[in-house]
Amino acid sequence: MTTRPGTIVVALGGNALAPAGERADIHVQFAHTRESLSAVVALAQEGWHIAIVHGNAPQVGDALVRNELARERVEPLPLGVLVASTAGWIGYMIQQSLQNALHKVGVRREVLTVITQTKVDRGGALAKPTKHIGHALEPDQVERLKRRGAAVGQDGGGHWRRLAPSPEPEDVVEADAVRQLVDDGKIVIAAGGGGPPVYLDDRLHWEGVDAVVDKDRVAAILGGRLGADTLLILTNVDAVYRGWGTPHAKPLRHLSVDSAEELLDGEELGVGSMRPKVEAAVAFVRDGGGRAVIADLPDGLAAIRGEAGTTITGEME
Repeated sequence: MTTRPGTIVVALGGNALAPAGERADIHVQFAHTRESLSAVVALAQEGWHIAIVHGNAPQVGDALVRNELARERVEPLPLGVLVASTAGWIGYMIQQSLQNALHKVGVRREVLTVITQTKVDRGGALAKPTKHIGHALEPDQVERLKRRGAAVGQDGGGHWRRLAPSPEPEDVVEADAVRQLVDDGKIVIAAGGGGPPVYLDDRLHWEGVDAVVDKDRVAAILGGRLGADTLLILTNVDAVYRGWGTPHAKPLRHLSVDSAEELLDGEELGVGSMRPKVEAAVAFVRDGGGRAVIADLPDGLAAIRGEAGTTITGEME
């Protein structure tokens, strides 16, 4: 498989920076950030034009907890503003860590963070919270949140977590500016946490929404707007599997977009975090992208070379 440098959007999960089961203080998150960027450094060395989209599910959940603990002293911030806030400080963390890593290998590329807004559909998704955010909750925390009327639910791993509304993304408002920067050789961190969601108000123009947006779906949209060749979704699973969670589980190294859609039509992907990743990959390829790659975080560069992960293209290879 060719690895000719082109334009790539790298989607990095928020859990990569704050893994489950660890105390997510800022020093730990900086350490995990540094560990997560080896593939991006290698892509920069090869001359790829790069945009990075990161998740924020653990971090924005922590921000809600800070809201609640401090509400007697300071006015709480709405969820949409918290998304923008996490996009800023996580972007700073990635930006600084990547700048240092590039300096170490002698690559002179500017890295910058752009707070971008995501235009969303204000339909029924706002009425029913569906997106898991924050860390796993203890039983007493679940009960306290339920008594307050906060939405909670079990994730794909059976852990209780907070839930937030997650409307369907339609566009990245500042995509043209991001494309100019990427085309100029800058490495741009954009659509952080999926980007603070906004809609077009008849009177005010852009107006915020208290929700979170799936970062993989936004990465696919941004990839289309940038004319990207490749969408690389880095996660904590080494590939898309047929029969995941069964004794007959089989990794799928290459999928045509038609085969991927057939997989989505069935029940093998369940409702876990892999489904939106495959949906995003399919949307990117259907929108004209060359290929989408889903891989375990340490396998990012190997996956780009077709040696790991799952590659989804217009045709079966």
